[in-house]
Amino acid sequence: MSDRRSFLGKLSLGLTGLIALPALGFGKSKKEEKEMNTTKDAIKSIKPMGFQWETLDPFLFCVHHEDKFPKGNENMGPDSSYLKGRFLGDDFIIKDGFRMYHGKTVPGFPGHPHRGFETVTVVREGLVDHADSLGAAGRYGNGDVQWMTAGKGVQHSEMFPLLSTDKENPMELFQIWLNLPAKNKMVEPHFKMLWSENIPILTHEDANGKKAEIEIIAGNLGDKKGLESPPDSWAADPYNYVGIWNCKLEANGTWILPKSATGVNRTLYFYLGESIKIAGKEISKYHQVTVEADMDLLVENGNWESRILMLQGKPIGENVIQYGPFVMNTKEEIQQAFEDYQKTQFGGWPWPSYAQVHERNKGRFAKHADGTIEEKA
Repeated sequence: MSDRRSFLGKLSLGLTGLIALPALGFGKSKKEEKEMNTTKDAIKSIKPMGFQWETLDPFLFCVHHEDKFPKGNENMGPDSSYLKGRFLGDDFIIKDGFRMYHGKTVPGFPGHPHRGFETVTVVREGLVDHADSLGAAGRYGNGDVQWMTAGKGVQHSEMFPLLSTDKENPMELFQIWLNLPAKNKMVEPHFKMLWSENIPILTHEDANGKKAEIEIIAGNLGDKKGLESPPDSWAADPYNYVGIWNCKLEANGTWILPKSATGVNRTLYFYLGESIKIAGKEISKYHQVTVEADMDLLVENGNWESRILMLQGKPIGENVIQYGPFVMNTKEEIQQAFEDYQKTQFGGWPWPSYAQVHERNKGRFAKHADGTIEEKA
């Protein structure tokens, strides 16, 4: 139990501390494009991005994990020679191209609790092994998304098994924290898999034949409708205009980001490429841009392929108190979350290890708390 308290303390310090926080436009003519964004400044702010990206309500934060993991050993972790000089259990400094995070044998995040919000884990490359206190489990990645509603409380682990022994095991993922309104903070925990082969992609070709591909993880875009989010999510109501889109633009291509509703928060995260222009403003790589959501915006790419993650949504507008893995509305609710976790462990841990990994030869799958099993190739 002392190890669990120590890990929870490290997790709390490693995350954010106690904080209080109060239709498609393709096909426009060049004349229309020039007239766009003339009534008000389309760009609200431009900021450099670090490991943890700043977000706006209803999002809490987004972390971009990018690790060049080496070949795996018999335990699905890196060879012991890679572990020298690391502060195992709390390794967030890139060394030899990767981090171990809170893992000691396999990189990743051993069992830890959450309450009061949702995690959306978007795995671009690599695989994640999931296990939780409800007895649910899974292995997903290479384009898959897991959307988990922590609700009243759940423990889960997210480990990154190095399955390949004859080649490197690169990993790239985003983990996005989406807040829950007060009325849904204590709902039953739930997770949903958005498998890569089912996630809709909208493809646009500009006047010069350059393509833009927009992966719609949440929300609607043009004639494409995103997959359903968990039932208690802020994203479940279409009038909250939650959108999570991952955009790929060909070199020198253009795309018009269509407007949403007034009062929606919208941020673009330019995480791969050389340079882009948004509403005529030059944006350097690895910068985030907060924009007006009720305006069509012209996005012009530079000489290299670019990737942009977009997060948008109507703000929940409630007081937020966040301490490490718990996000509630008052300090008293945060204290109650710690007390409840100490008493109940949010259901305990039914797995042999807090750093649970599945069999090497297991494919992509999800086992839900109700016993439902999804198997993928």
